[in-house]
Amino acid sequence: MKFIGAHVSASGGVENAVLRAVEINANAFALFTKNQRQWKAPALKAETVQKFKTFCKQYHFSPEQILPHDSYLINLGHPTTEGLEKSRTAFIDEMQRCDQLGLKLLNLHPGSHLQQIPEIDCLKRIAESINIAHEQVPNVVAVIENTAGQGSNLGWHFEHLAEIITHIKDKSRVGVCLDTCHTFSAGYDISTLTACEYTFEQFANTVGFQYLRGMHLNGSKTPLGSRVDRHDCLQAGTIGTDVFAYIMQDSRFDNIPLILETINPTIWKDEISWLRSLEKC
Repeated sequence: MKFIGAHVSASGGVENAVLRAVEINANAFALFTKNQRQWKAPALKAETVQKFKTFCKQYHFSPEQILPHDSYLINLGHPTTEGLEKSRTAFIDEMQRCDQLGLKLLNLHPGSHLQQIPEIDCLKRIAESINIAHEQVPNVVAVIENTAGQGSNLGWHFEHLAEIITHIKDKSRVGVCLDTCHTFSAGYDISTLTACEYTFEQFANTVGFQYLRGMHLNGSKTPLGSRVDRHDCLQAGTIGTDVFAYIMQDSRFDNIPLILETINPTIWKDEISWLRSLEKC
């Protein structure tokens, strides 16, 4: 089964994210469990946690269908001791919030070396950060998102993702989220069915589909290999639509959250319906 949804707002309380997913006929969703642009947030109230769990049960959302995202401020490969510790503390808090809500996945941007340490050292720091979080928080899987490769961000090469995973102690608690915009912007062609076959074969051989725990489905405003992260609607931009047909018709993408982060929330319901129509083509 394909689990399709969008990154919906949790404004007014995380429980509202469930209701917003229902409004767009989604059977998956993503959310921030706190303000993504602030380091600290009030603890989740017991009443909020219970409402979230109740709504998830009522509307048939299992933990496998929900892909929360951590704060944009976190850099698990930060080159300075102060920055690294601050990021690790915040990431552990994010994992604890997921655990409180009964969620099993946490999507993260891997990190950046900020031109201050070698790539390999940064990748190892990211893995070490995840290992530390695993020791502090049970159950939650760290889902590493590939990046477009802007600036000094790592994770845009499939080899980066594989290197991080190599250094994770408990590999049952690490996964990958592939973003179609990021993949294309990083230089992996997915604009035709033939290109998709080649790129996903590279992913299978370098990382492995056993680690794929979610996807972000986005168009791109920028060309192949631009290393610039600018999302677009699914049927607009530079990628084309073949990749979405490929994903919807390939069983390797079943039973993971397929999450829209496209730029026009008013058409998310229509985009979800369009994706479902591709399953039957």
